Amino acid sequence: MKPVTLKEILPFERYEILRPRLRPLIIAEKERRRLAVGPHLTLLFENGQTVWYQVEEMVRSERISDEDAIRHEIDTYNELLPRPGELTATMLLEYADEAQRDVALRGLVGLERHFWIRIGDRREPARFDNRQIATDRVSAVQFVRFPLGGLDHDDFLKFADDGKIAIEVDHPQLTERALITGPIAKALATDLSGV
Repeated sequence: MKPVTLKEILPFERYEILRPRLRPLIIAEKERRRLAVGPHLTLLFENGQTVWYQVEEMVRSERISDEDAIRHEIDTYNELLPRPGELTATMLLEYADEAQRDVALRGLVGLERHFWIRIGDRREPARFDNRQIATDRVSAVQFVRFPLGGLDHDDFLKFADDGKIAIEVDHPQLTERALITGPIAKALATDLSGV
């Protein structure tokens, strides 16, 4: 997937003008890439549009105009793009109550060893960013990579249409499974085609 470049980033003043028209389009794109894995865990699968949007939002909110600072944001968010043969997602652990969230995040230590993508009979471990791993609690927002073992666009859709692609969590404090099928499968298959 093509990384976001400096020439694609609008100055924050220009983006501010276009934002009311662009934002609903990006929100719709994010919705078709969102997968609920139980009531407290959501995956937002990333692509070039979602990464571009995150950079634009950071430049806007921080009023960044220095090119080196913008490049830093681009480099940071480009890390979210999938490499060939994988999917990437931002994982959100969501609990409405702060006390419940604190207990849950402490109880989910080691989650990175209990997170999988199942493709047919094969189960591949998700890859977490080690910079986000702590020993006393998990972060409520984490970046995750899912290796697909050479699956291409057509094979991905076939497995998805047959109900044979799922995200699985088997942590002692959180056991969930969510199929990747329908519109989200089509969106993710497009990522694999390089479009």
